[in-house]
Amino acid sequence: MFEVRVICDLADTDRVTDALSQAFTVGRIRQHLTRDGKRLRLYVTADHSTHTGPWLTPVKAYALAPSIVSEIGWTASQAANKPFGTRLPRDFWLRKAALLDRIALNDEAEGIPGDAAEVAEEAAERLMRLDHAAVVCEPLHYVRQQYAHWINHQ
Repeated sequence: MFEVRVICDLADTDRVTDALSQAFTVGRIRQHLTRDGKRLRLYVTADHSTHTGPWLTPVKAYALAPSIVSEIGWTASQAANKPFGTRLPRDFWLRKAALLDRIALNDEAEGIPGDAAEVAEEAAERLMRLDHAAVVCEPLHYVRQQYAHWINHQ
C-alpha cells in the first residue's frame, strides 16, 4: 500500500481520479485546494490493482506458438549453447516463461498434480523483473500479453 499525491487543474479532477481508479485499487480520494486556489491536490491511499483488464486468454496468447515439444528443444538448446559469461536475451526468458505457462495449463486441464503452476509463476515474475515491469497485474497475464505481442511481430 502507498500514498499518491497529485496536483492538477480543477477541470482535470474527474479524469485524474478515473485514471487513478483504473490503475490502482484506491481508497477514498481526499481533495484540497492549493494555496493559490487555482489547482487541486488529490491524496489517495492506493494498492496494486487486482483488476485484470482486457488480458488475452491463454488460447489467444499462444495461438501461433510452436508445439510444446519444439519449445522445450529450443529452450534447452539456447541454455546449453550459451557462451560462458554471457547473458541469455529477453526472448529466451519470454519463451521459457510462456513454455512453462503452457505446460502448467496442460497439467491443470488434465488434472495432473504438481509444481508446474508454481514454476510458471516464478518464471513470469523473473520476466517482469527483467523488464522492470510495474507489478500491477498477474505475472502470467503479463507473459501472455508479451508473448502474443512478440510472436505477432516475428
